[in-house]
Amino acid sequence: MKRNLILIFVLFAGKAAFGAADPATGTVHGTVYTSGSAGEQMVVPGAHLKLSGPSSLDIQTDGTGSYSLSDIPAGVYSIEVTAPGLRGSTMATIAAGETTETMVQLEVESVKISVDVSDSTPPISAESMSRDAIGEKTLNNSPNKDERFDSVLPLIPGVVRGPDGLISMKGARASQGGSLLNGANVTDPVTGIPDVRLPIDVVSSVEVVSNPYDPEYGRLTGAVARTETRTGNYEDFHASFQNILPRPRKRAGNFIGIESFTPRLTVTGPLLKDKLALTQSLEYRYVRTGITTQPPLQRDTKIETFNSFTQLDWIINSKQSATASIAIYPQKLDYLGLNTFIPQSSTPDLHQRDYMASIQHRWLTGSESMLISEFSYKRLNADVTAQSDEPYRLLVETTEGGYFNRQHRDTYRTEWQETYQFTPVSFWGSHQIKAGVNYSHNSYDGSATYLPVDIVGFSGSTIQRIQFGPPSNFSVGQDEIAWFASDKWTPLHRISFDYGIRLDHDSVTNATNVAPRAGVVVALTSDNKTLLKAGGGIFYDRVPLNVPIFPLLPARTILNFDTNGQVLSSTPYVNLLRRNLQNPRSAAWNVELDRQLFDRLVLRVGYQQRNTGRDFVITPKTDADNSVLELSNGGFSSYREFQVTGRYQLGRHLLNASYVRSKAFGDLNDFNQFFGNTQQVVIQPDQRARLPFDAPNRVVFWGDFAAPYHITLSPVIDVHTGFPYSVENQERQYIGPRNAQRFPAFASVDLQVQKRITLPFIDKHAQVGFNVFNILNHFNPRDIQNDIDSHRFGSEFNGVGRTFRGKFVLEF
Repeated sequence: MKRNLILIFVLFAGKAAFGAADPATGTVHGTVYTSGSAGEQMVVPGAHLKLSGPSSLDIQTDGTGSYSLSDIPAGVYSIEVTAPGLRGSTMATIAAGETTETMVQLEVESVKISVDVSDSTPPISAESMSRDAIGEKTLNNSPNKDERFDSVLPLIPGVVRGPDGLISMKGARASQGGSLLNGANVTDPVTGIPDVRLPIDVVSSVEVVSNPYDPEYGRLTGAVARTETRTGNYEDFHASFQNILPRPRKRAGNFIGIESFTPRLTVTGPLLKDKLALTQSLEYRYVRTGITTQPPLQRDTKIETFNSFTQLDWIINSKQSATASIAIYPQKLDYLGLNTFIPQSSTPDLHQRDYMASIQHRWLTGSESMLISEFSYKRLNADVTAQSDEPYRLLVETTEGGYFNRQHRDTYRTEWQETYQFTPVSFWGSHQIKAGVNYSHNSYDGSATYLPVDIVGFSGSTIQRIQFGPPSNFSVGQDEIAWFASDKWTPLHRISFDYGIRLDHDSVTNATNVAPRAGVVVALTSDNKTLLKAGGGIFYDRVPLNVPIFPLLPARTILNFDTNGQVLSSTPYVNLLRRNLQNPRSAAWNVELDRQLFDRLVLRVGYQQRNTGRDFVITPKTDADNSVLELSNGGFSSYREFQVTGRYQLGRHLLNASYVRSKAFGDLNDFNQFFGNTQQVVIQPDQRARLPFDAPNRVVFWGDFAAPYHITLSPVIDVHTGFPYSVENQERQYIGPRNAQRFPAFASVDLQVQKRITLPFIDKHAQVGFNVFNILNHFNPRDIQNDIDSHRFGSEFNGVGRTFRGKFVLEF
């Protein structure tokens, strides 16, 4: 296995190196700088540089503001450089076999249009926060079966897609992290899970801030994912159209119906040249995904969604600009949770009707000061329904009947934020002060119905029955307000401090929480190529709105039966909130060493630790007087991570590699798994163990390699420890410690091959290519029989084999 991985990797690198031997290439290098108040030149490290011409590249300047690109095809190029609040451009002519020096001066932007993030981690940064980003080039080139922007997040060290299909960032549950779209919160107010679907063509960058010490970030106890959309084109209209043809579904050797049809059209261009730009993207997705262990025509989950994204970028004048957008993304998920042990007839459907509108105004109040105002409105309506009203029965080998839960949810969030960046002041060094306020109102109206559930033993008789009270209706509102202030203090040229404070008030807990944070960056060498970063802070999470309505949900009664079907016992449980609710709280710190070894090689070694308390957990409790299903703030989780990452760039070739050693540990009875979108009906006493997405060892390689004939190879190699699972018996009681067993190690090699061509007769361009997923056809099981009373105990099922996908993008 390891030998095959190494062989594949060497093959990719060898092809790339072979394609690099092009004599008609040259080198361009230079420095990016800006002018200080006294007219002196000040270099700009970490600036985003985009080279456009016969070849296109995106890089970042190093710690001295320098850049160097070799093996560039000869020709005339434009160079555009951006940094926060700064922008500049120039032209360069690269001659074959020669080196061209080009200096780029940045000036304060008259308009701040977007946040530019490169495809790779900046080698030198004055930020104490740990940031990892995926840019446009990687979004376009990396193999991506779902064609969703969040599907590339696992390329980032410490980010994995767990066994429930949700993204875990830096050891936190999906509900514990933050998710922002152009600065606006896009989490579901009910579950806390990110909820936004955009056509991938409109996304400019996706960034994960693992320890967000900037107090602007709040209402989270984990990492935060920032998604930025592309700015519209102010000069010319451009369009792309792809996935034109449907893909047929093959079952039992025959083509039967459609497996997927995912057309996508994106247009951008000026409505008023140099003044008002429009971006419009439309996407329809119909996708069936097969489960090999179910009957041929009853093995598919089905997703049908329509995604529309409209954005207007307006340059009001030399000091002001604005961006308005609306995203509409209804979705139907049929046969949700289908697997080896749950057939279509026993799965729920989740239908969502979501949209979001936002507007952001940016005003340069001075040469280095800015006011950013943002307002957003998000609507999330959802229904969970069943395939039938047949009794729901949990058997040892399968599941029968219709899903036991029905939900209806009407939810919305209104959010407003003001952020002011002050002009830097000099007092024992330089101070860059920022302050802001954020207000959010969340509302949830819903209903829930539960039907009886039978647990059936291997003999075929009912062992236990769970009955529920009558349907319930509920309504809850939440007001959240935050104030924050921060200062970036640079007392000396080689040291800077980031520190600040955030105050959060939550009407659900009726508490105001104070969260101080601080970080430091020290340049250990005079060339700024060795940086030591460290920081720590306190974070307070939001309260998902499915938590305060818990006492209003239907209560349950547990009936136990003997072998003759007679009732042995009947235990009614009361839904109980233990004490007053509190906001979950985490304390995190990290230390990191960045070193630029050579012009093209950057290494990072880091360690981070986070302890989270007051988590929402649920557990049944019984005493002599009564029995309760208790929801409390008694949960705890922790995360430890040691990380080594490297980035090597040689001309048009880029390789990223990372190794992460981590431990995610905590309470297992997370509230969402029992009262979220898809619910587990059996609730056993809580335990602390490895969390379901814990992967102690993980190695990831990914990159872009320029092969002959202008072909781009983009491989991804992902190998990690298998996820943990628990052993249970026919009564659905856990045997031994929970999560003490593990799935086999996961290993996958994926590849995208693409080439940009000119189409004959119509003088248009297209990107053509193909994707191969799991090239080595490694068996990565997604299901395992964990019932010790089953004759198939320990058997593994439902791996996804080698898969091919074509790619054709027509460009106008």
